[in-house]
Amino acid sequence: MAVFWKAMAGGLLLTLSLTLLGWGVEGQGNGQGKKEVSGGATVYLGQDRDIWRPMMYTTVNLSEILSIKSSFQLRTFDPEGAIFYGDTKNGQDWFVLSLMDGIPLMQISREDILVSVAGGPKLNDGKWHTVNRRIFVRAYFLLPLEVSHQEKFVVLEVDGSNRLEVGMQSKQTQEILVGELRLAVGGILIDKEKMIVQFQPQMDGCVREGSWLNLSIPWEADVEELWPCYQNIQPGSYFAGTGFAIFNTSVFPIEADHVVKTELWGDFSKMDGTILSIKAPGQEIIFALVANNNTKEVTLTFGEEKLSMNDTFNRLLITFETDKLQVFQDEDESKTTKLSIAGSHPGYFTPWREGMLAFGGLLGKGEDDVGSQFLTGCLEKIQVQGRDVDLDLAVKHMSISSHSCPA
Repeated sequence: MAVFWKAMAGGLLLTLSLTLLGWGVEGQGNGQGKKEVSGGATVYLGQDRDIWRPMMYTTVNLSEILSIKSSFQLRTFDPEGAIFYGDTKNGQDWFVLSLMDGIPLMQISREDILVSVAGGPKLNDGKWHTVNRRIFVRAYFLLPLEVSHQEKFVVLEVDGSNRLEVGMQSKQTQEILVGELRLAVGGILIDKEKMIVQFQPQMDGCVREGSWLNLSIPWEADVEELWPCYQNIQPGSYFAGTGFAIFNTSVFPIEADHVVKTELWGDFSKMDGTILSIKAPGQEIIFALVANNNTKEVTLTFGEEKLSMNDTFNRLLITFETDKLQVFQDEDESKTTKLSIAGSHPGYFTPWREGMLAFGGLLGKGEDDVGSQFLTGCLEKIQVQGRDVDLDLAVKHMSISSHSCPA
């Protein structure tokens, strides 16, 4: 989904119950609370952890490196996030590859040089892309991707042809590199403030078939099990039934006509749990939308009123107006339902000005209540006031995939 809502869910401090899912891929424990993983493993980059901490990492002596080639495959619908990091001199010289607006972004620090360059094709199309790199140790520190060093240039190749090049030349005397090279996937090992371009690090995406400088040493991950990557994916936000995403409603402006529109896309007959809930501080929930996979019903609760919809539909538009609430199913005007607001809910706009909006769960009665009736299913698209909502900007449970659903 496109990123429109730049305001974070500011000031919203909730304790979310983070249930670590026990799905696994190849790897084994090393007896030190870490998991050894093959460099060629398929790894989901959005797994629960500190958002800047790498998903996996390794360290190697520079004297052991015999190859200048590295490559891996990347698949994502996410427009932003950290992919790969490498450094020498314990982080004095470093390289970061990420996505911004779906486009590769390279940031490089070496001695007296700090460079940032973005370009090439958009990679967040949900397809597997091969990213390659070659490196010349004498010219620069090692950068594993297919990033190559050709004389004074760093070159990033995508799918064997699309190239991103950056020229670099230092005024300092070249030195022979000794010591260790650190590599990391899905995060960085330096202070994020050192980078020129700041970005949201966590990526809803997968890497696989990594060949890192032809090294056979294992990588480490600070998790008991790695979450899997689905074989096939589609755009959307997937809720696993273990948590929700919360926004302060103040980030969604109310227009002059006092109309608030929320639009949801997906196969509602395959959903189970709370899709949407809204409440003001210290008040009861004023609005909830709940799907029941057993009955194939979607129930809308607005104060004391309830509306059950039995039809299978793929789009739901809900409009809050001064004197009524309207619900539109698909594009069929015959399936439009109106609920009267006047008199029964005089303060119903209060939650939209100073309340909380949750996708994927029922908001609790207090700030310490972590919610309930969590959603299992895929919302293919979410819009508020006609703009796409990016769940990465919410306070959300780590089990939620913000940009992809299993297909």
